[in-house]
Amino acid sequence: MIKFDSKYYDYLYGLRESGVTNMFGAGMYLESDFPELDRNKARDILSDWMRTFPRKEETNAQSGAAES
Repeated sequence: MIKFDSKYYDYLYGLRESGVTNMFGAGMYLESDFPELDRNKARDILSDWMRTFPRKEETNAQSGAAES
């Protein structure tokens, strides 16, 4: 279960896919692209995304396998 608006998680997933930055540096991208976020909130979102990311990957892999 995610704690924050899914737009942030979607953004982080896209940022990861782009390869623009190491995800440990992604907090400053969140701050820059979402002005409503301060440094602490961006860090909280990134930390939660990192904790939930593998589960999202597993979910996507399972749903893709079911469609094949």
